Amino acid sequence: MTLSGELLSESTVREAIGWLVHVIEAAGALIIFVGAVWAFARFATTGVRRRSLIGEFNKIRLSLGRFLVLGLEFQLAGDVLRTAVAPSFTDIGQLAAIAAIRTVLNFFLTREIAQERAEIERDQKEPVPASVAG
Repeated sequence: MTLSGELLSESTVREAIGWLVHVIEAAGALIIFVGAVWAFARFATTGVRRRSLIGEFNKIRLSLGRFLVLGLEFQLAGDVLRTAVAPSFTDIGQLAAIAAIRTVLNFFLTREIAQERAEIERDQKEPVPASVAG
């Protein structure tokens, strides 16, 4: 008997990895869902209390963007794990396409988050002119 035959068969490993992929992808979807619900709840409560979302809107978008980035990272991890055991060239090509799309999306989300963060910090540092303050 070979060493690999003694430990686990390829079909057993594939089945275990398939289960893990589902768990990881579900975690990513849950993170995105929780972020969307949280952002909507914050958006709604801010709108009801303040009637002006201008100051909070960027903060809400920034937080939602963080949830999206984290969720996409989990989704990508699931895709990588799916191709871990004896991938075909088709599997590798699909992974490359999915990884490229998600990486580009992640890049733009991260850039947007950085810009929003800089804008929020800049707005917090600038004093309100007396004519605007009241």
